[in-house]
Amino acid sequence: MSDSINIDLKGLTPAPVTPFNEDGSVDYEAIRRLGSWLGSISGVKGLVVLGHAGEGTFLTQDEQEDVIRAFVRSVDDKIPIIAGITGEGTEVAALEAKRAKAAGAKAGLLYPSHGWLRFGYQDGAPQDRYKVVFETSGLPLILFQYPDNTKATYSLQTMLDISAQPGVFAMKNGVRNMRRWDVEIPIIHKQRPDLQILTCHDEYLLHTAFDIDGFLVGYGNIAPELLIQMIEAGKAKDYARARQLHDQLLPLTKAVYHRGSHMEGTVALKHALVARGILNHATVRSPLMPLAEGADKEIHAAVQFADLPKINVDKLPSNGNGVNGSNGTNGYH
Repeated sequence: MSDSINIDLKGLTPAPVTPFNEDGSVDYEAIRRLGSWLGSISGVKGLVVLGHAGEGTFLTQDEQEDVIRAFVRSVDDKIPIIAGITGEGTEVAALEAKRAKAAGAKAGLLYPSHGWLRFGYQDGAPQDRYKVVFETSGLPLILFQYPDNTKATYSLQTMLDISAQPGVFAMKNGVRNMRRWDVEIPIIHKQRPDLQILTCHDEYLLHTAFDIDGFLVGYGNIAPELLIQMIEAGKAKDYARARQLHDQLLPLTKAVYHRGSHMEGTVALKHALVARGILNHATVRSPLMPLAEGADKEIHAAVQFADLPKINVDKLPSNGNGVNGSNGTNGYH
């Protein structure tokens, strides 16, 4: 791992949604509200945009770059904006990382090649992907561990190899196999003590809160205040407090993440952001679809149960104003 990378994610790193207007175009004014709110919260260390929660693969290349610029502007460049890098081929991903860096991203969350989900990967291919993307783009990278029930999940040795490579400074671990988590995380901590380990187990935060440096979660969109408290409880080994926060959040966790498909969580996050006053509606892009009738009421009730207040958007910083252009661009070029 490169000693020159100085990005501190030891806290909460939300993965923001990408808001859309009702006509399907990107809503840059809503990005301003969401980014400026999250960026103003003490304990939020960065934002990971264009990931699963951000519908990143549903955007055009121009939109991806504009969304990065919009989020950079929304936080006044005070915390790092990290871009999801999702291109299928290694060279394609490397060029995507170059564009993200040029648009203002300070790091990249590098996804596995998605063909691996079905077919698996050849030995050495993940290591090569991280090597080429970093060498081509110069963008510091976060290792992304996929669930154990996919063929794109990395073995322990593969994770150790990748995390030893130049440019890799953190790991987002979503293995979703607690046997592997309990065995592998202590080994990674011991062998890679400088690697920042971040859980992305939105639905298993209580279990994983005691072993990590921070959370990198879509959940951070909607409940950053309570998640920061859970991180603090985990680092203090205060199980009673962490359990109290877990129980307070459980109806919201169920309403957002205990759904038929994890993809539905993105739609549910947008409904929760409506409940919090950040978004005006929960518009998503195909292939995502609206939730079943009544889901919005369930999500709004869960936000209330968690005692998460509505945000006064009129008091948010004005960073990121100035959307213009009839073609949907935001003028940040």
